Amino acid sequence: MIDLDYLTFLENILTDNRKERFLNVLQNRTKHFTVVVEDVFQMHNASAVMRSCEVFGIQELNVIEQRFGKSIDKEIAMGAQKWVDINKFDNVTNCIDSLKSQGYQIIATTPHENDCLLEDFDISKPSALFFGTERDGLSEEVLQKADGFLKIPMVGFTESLNISVSAAIIIQNLTNRLRQSDINWHLSETEILEKRLSWAKSSIKDIKRIEQRYYSEFS
Repeated sequence: MIDLDYLTFLENILTDNRKERFLNVLQNRTKHFTVVVEDVFQMHNASAVMRSCEVFGIQELNVIEQRFGKSIDKEIAMGAQKWVDINKFDNVTNCIDSLKSQGYQIIATTPHENDCLLEDFDISKPSALFFGTERDGLSEEVLQKADGFLKIPMVGFTESLNISVSAAIIIQNLTNRLRQSDINWHLSETEILEKRLSWAKSSIKDIKRIEQRYYSEFS
């Protein structure tokens, strides 16, 4: 339950331009698609994927850290970690179970005999887009449990792209198509309020002191 009085109190500290920017960005945010990176060895690639999520309006990034367990590179992410929600999992099974319980279909972004080209992908279903390691691709567990497979059309000699490049191409294509569709892809009103509160808190210096002041004066 969002404390609307508290939200108003915090937003009154922000500039009007900042508040308007939050609202404009949130109108283009979606959870219809979510992105998953599995055991990405080079962490700057995972950070770059996060930037693509933020730029193209994907609100949640899921990180499976089964083998390498590194932290998101804040320099590469360039502040995106403030605006994108990161869900961390220590194994594939927990991640897939969580996403399926939320209604997502599992889509493996890898060449496969039953794969689907990017332009033919059905955007109507909520989908979790899985991206694998630079060296080995997705794990066998993800491939076995996937509901579908997706690949980028290529016409050159090279048959693969860097994970951050692949993610950027796929996310941009799918979110652009989504915004031009009649699908209900927006965040709910409750989700928008939650993000307004979260972003306001992350934008205010010395937020703990501000919170103490609010609750001492208004509680």
